[in-house]
Amino acid sequence: MSGAGAPSLAVDASGLRVAIIAGSWHTEIMAGLVSGAQETVNASGAAQTLFTVAGAFELPAAAQAALTPTAAGGGGFDAAVCLGVIIRGGTPHFEYVASAVTDGLTRVQLDAARPVGFGVLTTDNEQQALDRSGLPGSVESKGQEAAEAALHLAVQLRAIRESGTTV
Repeated sequence: MSGAGAPSLAVDASGLRVAIIAGSWHTEIMAGLVSGAQETVNASGAAQTLFTVAGAFELPAAAQAALTPTAAGGGGFDAAVCLGVIIRGGTPHFEYVASAVTDGLTRVQLDAARPVGFGVLTTDNEQQALDRSGLPGSVESKGQEAAEAALHLAVQLRAIRESGTTV
């Protein structure tokens, strides 16, 4: 399992606002991912709002909207935790979607200069996804890990931005 050697990234994220954005495919697996992310964000002291989208392909646009402040006061979240499931099938569709989602979320994180937790499972089969879902009997909780990574980076970015020195 890839979880071996994972760091502990628990932080005090009080005052931060986090958008949890979840795809709708594979509802049982998604329930585990969302639960892990929500529990982690709540434990950190941050506020969270859950948004659902059709599937993994829609995650980058939703993350961009969540992280971008609007004139009406919407968006502007401090971090986004993106959760989805892409299971390999018999066509190249898997590679196209997985690549587009990964590239899209990376671009959003860099363009917004705000963290995007990557909780998109890309697996060969449903059992591998269940094993990473955080459900009872799972060996990993990728929803938790994605939330921890986003929160940790949000706190570190805040510290970096506040540590400016005068030259």
